[in-house]
Amino acid sequence: MPTITENKYFIFDRPQRLGLKRFVKNVLVIPFNFIYHCRLAFCHVKPESKKYKLSICAIFKNEALYLREWIEYHKIVGVEHFYLYNNNSEDDYQTVLAPYIADGTVTLTQWPRNQAQMQCYHDGIARFKGETEWLTFVDIDEFIVPNATDNIYDFLKPFQKKRPVVIAYWKMFGTSGMLNRDTSGLVAKDLTVCWNKYTDIGKVFFNTAFDFDKNDKHNGALHHYSWGKKGNVAIPPVNVFGKMCTFGKNPIPRWADASYFPLQVNHYFTKTYEEYLQKKAKGDVYFKINPHDEAYFYEHEMKNQSVDYRIFKYLIKLELVMK
Repeated sequence: MPTITENKYFIFDRPQRLGLKRFVKNVLVIPFNFIYHCRLAFCHVKPESKKYKLSICAIFKNEALYLREWIEYHKIVGVEHFYLYNNNSEDDYQTVLAPYIADGTVTLTQWPRNQAQMQCYHDGIARFKGETEWLTFVDIDEFIVPNATDNIYDFLKPFQKKRPVVIAYWKMFGTSGMLNRDTSGLVAKDLTVCWNKYTDIGKVFFNTAFDFDKNDKHNGALHHYSWGKKGNVAIPPVNVFGKMCTFGKNPIPRWADASYFPLQVNHYFTKTYEEYLQKKAKGDVYFKINPHDEAYFYEHEMKNQSVDYRIFKYLIKLELVMK
């Protein structure tokens, strides 16, 4: 059966099979979306003002080297609080996080369970949805970049009364041709070479004015794709263009309607070659056996043929605060 690896806007995380199943999905998506749009007409919410407008829930393991830049950057783009889960780290993460815990920026939870990333996120929603209007789930190698606005919350506000979940797409970054680098430098500044197009998966922003059902079959990998709920009505996510994403783990790629993405997630997947090897050696919060071998590295590295400087509009602020 023939497959395609990309379309006008996306490189697919997994090649798309062209066949009857895909054809049927593309046909059925129209009536399904109509049904859900009708349901949404009766599922608007009145958002409550909460302690935080936007927060991140993240799990980390042996990533002390990168935590400060990641936190300071996301504070600049409007993240007000961080619910961080430590998964058996053996580095000096406590020293890095101490001032942020002291000033109330970070809530730290010890999470010793291995390969329990999704359960961690479920815990984050259950415990903290009453404190924050929006909750997103990104890793320490992911930087949210609002392009159309200067902070993330301004982008999310138009979705707040009627959309439970918004999905933003990955822009994958590689080594920028470096075997190694001075890691006292900024990830966001040092690494600029990336894939030509966005990846057809990304990360979720959950609107806590809606409900979340952890037992919903759509919520098994909720950091990439999830549904919300209003009463007994399950509601699919939309992407950054407001287009409903009804079928499958990945949003239907053809539902991007512009070459300019108003918000993206920079995924510094490998960093330099040496950092990639260190990442593979230190263990993983999701995989029991890390599958990211040499072949996996080159599979991603060979797609890096463009540059993306969109994050640079925040760099002066970031460099000043990091000094």
